[in-house]
Amino acid sequence: MQKFERNSGILLHITSLPGQEGIGTLGASAYQFVDFLESTNQKLWQILPLGPVGYGNSPYQSYSAFAGNPLLIDLNLIVQDKMLDMADLDNKPKASTYKVDFQLMEQWKYPVLRKAFDNFRKNNAPYENEYRQFLNEHQWWLNDYALFMSVKKHFKNIGWNEWDEDIRSREKGALKKYTELLYEEIEFRKFIQFLFFRQWFMLKNYAGSKNIKILGDLPLYVSGDSADVWSNTELFMLDANLEQLQMAGVPPDYFSETGQLWGNPVFNWEKNEERGFDWWLARLHFNVNMFDQVRIDHFRGLESYWSVPAGQKTAIKGEWVPAKGMQLLEIFAQQVSDLRLVAEDLGVITPEVEALRDHFDLPGMKVFQFAFGSHAKNHNLPHNYLLNYIAYTGTHDNNTTLGWLRSLKPEEKKMVEIYLGKNHKQALRKAIELIWASVARSAVIPMQDLLELNERARLNTPGIATGNWEWRFRWWQLKKKHRLFLKEITEKYNR
Repeated sequence: MQKFERNSGILLHITSLPGQEGIGTLGASAYQFVDFLESTNQKLWQILPLGPVGYGNSPYQSYSAFAGNPLLIDLNLIVQDKMLDMADLDNKPKASTYKVDFQLMEQWKYPVLRKAFDNFRKNNAPYENEYRQFLNEHQWWLNDYALFMSVKKHFKNIGWNEWDEDIRSREKGALKKYTELLYEEIEFRKFIQFLFFRQWFMLKNYAGSKNIKILGDLPLYVSGDSADVWSNTELFMLDANLEQLQMAGVPPDYFSETGQLWGNPVFNWEKNEERGFDWWLARLHFNVNMFDQVRIDHFRGLESYWSVPAGQKTAIKGEWVPAKGMQLLEIFAQQVSDLRLVAEDLGVITPEVEALRDHFDLPGMKVFQFAFGSHAKNHNLPHNYLLNYIAYTGTHDNNTTLGWLRSLKPEEKKMVEIYLGKNHKQALRKAIELIWASVARSAVIPMQDLLELNERARLNTPGIATGNWEWRFRWWQLKKKHRLFLKEITEKYNR
């Protein structure tokens, strides 16, 4: 049995933090948020994946399974490190404090980061040893990533499968040619990763000093347009021309008549096993070093996955294909003393998936908003929870709980009112308290639910490609009553 204390916490992605840079960063507000968690006796801060994002800004579609998102780098901390002057931040565009404009922030922030890079190169003496150590520790993924992003920029940001044939297929001569041609850009990409990881581990260590554990997120799949696929093509189901043969998704169900077609390349598990799962093991070790606990998104895909032929417009014509998660996790379990993994086991979960989760004693997830479609035996109702679970009101993919309460269909609404009453604000607080009172080891709510925000504060709507991931909170929204409520229920229910 994993040694979890009974605890609780908040789900809030870094981008949703307040601050002066148009997007949440690893700076002052992140530290202030840790202080808030400590002051209300919370022990968990759950975040979303931290990688650099592409079209749609989804943290689940990243250019790398290892790199950090440069937009999360805090420029004021770079000023403190004397790589920038305050005057370098003067041309900041007027950005909304309510939502992130990713494109605007990228247009402003990258030139400022380049100025920091220029200053660093003129005088890197204070950081020389630290930088050299970073490059040595991370070269196994960083070199390919920096080259990938530099070549991508060189070809005006098109996908790698549209690059010139020689570099697309990583011919030795082409790798050498582009490494020399794009040397300055490659060095810049490495430098900003240095800044990101430097700031990340400072924040993580600060959280640790306050007894706050960070629960990170590992997407099962990686983006087709990523350094990972480009540099490890044999690990994915691609044809001789390096085009996708199969795409990831989930089959039709209660929520969607055509299923969900995500489009990511699926893994060639036989080839992964042949290589001793080296890439996957590196990824798992990397993540348990980055975070105190790691949630594996779409965990069921480690047991078997829905594979759809390339070219399909929907996920209907797919099939279930066995994966090799058992073999992978057996090796990982032999290499670490504590797995520190969490299984995202939502949706239609088979006995085989449950067996894989339970074999490694991984906590699963329960979501309150999924509890009212049937009867009193529904496993998402708090009185039915078992011990080894993390209980949520909703996740980043759900409506806010207040928004959900306002949009209930008649049958569901009737059942919800039996449990929570008719007043929405009171029902929200009661839902949170039921989660905290449950036997589940951990209880987590999105920040939006603590702040009692409606559907306008929703972070993501699955199936809609744009307009997601933009929500940010402001400190004035966090009132004394919210702090007191959270602290009181945490003490009351021994969290």
